[in-house]
Amino acid sequence: MIKHLRSAADLDAATATLILDTAAEMAALAGREVKKLPTLRGRTVVNLFYEDSTRTRISFEAAAKRLSADVINFSAKGSSVSKGESLKDTALTLQAMGADAVVIRHAASGAPHRLASWVDGSVINAGDGTHEHPTQALLDAYTMRSRLGRLDGLRVAIVGDVLHSRVARSNVLLLTTLGAHVTLVGPPTLIPLNIADALSPAAKVSYDLDSVLPDMDVVMMLRVQTERMQDSYFPSAREYSRRYGLDLARMRRMPEHAIVMHPGPMNRGMEITPEVADSSRSTIVEQVANGVSARMAVLYLLLGGKA
Repeated sequence: MIKHLRSAADLDAATATLILDTAAEMAALAGREVKKLPTLRGRTVVNLFYEDSTRTRISFEAAAKRLSADVINFSAKGSSVSKGESLKDTALTLQAMGADAVVIRHAASGAPHRLASWVDGSVINAGDGTHEHPTQALLDAYTMRSRLGRLDGLRVAIVGDVLHSRVARSNVLLLTTLGAHVTLVGPPTLIPLNIADALSPAAKVSYDLDSVLPDMDVVMMLRVQTERMQDSYFPSAREYSRRYGLDLARMRRMPEHAIVMHPGPMNRGMEITPEVADSSRSTIVEQVANGVSARMAVLYLLLGGKA
């Protein structure tokens, strides 16, 4: 088993499948009266978050606690970071405290890779800049497999703000490794040049959402990350929604078995309408629940799997 999870590229098909299978076993705990396992008793997991987060931070905290680990939540706000402390000095502090795993979210792409060179424990990337978010890709893959029964051969469209999406990058890497066919869809200004070739030769690019919908098993909508946009990437929110938003009319163009996904948080009415987000074909709430199981599997295998 790998020591760190810094990128979806760290996972080969066998390792990724092992994590998904383990997540399925962890999900069975949710139906038990007592949801905890003693697997990581005595281990310390630090959630080191330099960016705001709701789902990911709470999900990692719940996952670690269900495995009986001691959890320390670190937020950059109100810490010595606000006084100018560097990531390296923070890492050395965590190292001195004996952290067995550090879950890091950081605005700088590559921060988890640097952190791994400064600490002895495992490093898990919970999102670094516009680079990657590998555990989101794992929970997305788990959700697809749970709903559709397989990943090999699935046709997946990832739609929207690919340029700023770490979720899109990790999903392309992981899903193509597991045999899925991925198409990135969005306006030309929000899809980096040659990104499909750079991530995976099996990935494709399209600028026409309506043309790809009838062929897809999964349509994953991405949030338009206006907070990362310094320039105008499309004429208006209304124009973006008209061309790339998923509404009921577009959902009807999808095959009957196809599902709709979104990593959250959503801009309801922009990239996805409330009717679609709340429909029976939507897996958005399932993704949140599956995130705990997937992250339990990652923590278990990285810290306790050999034992």
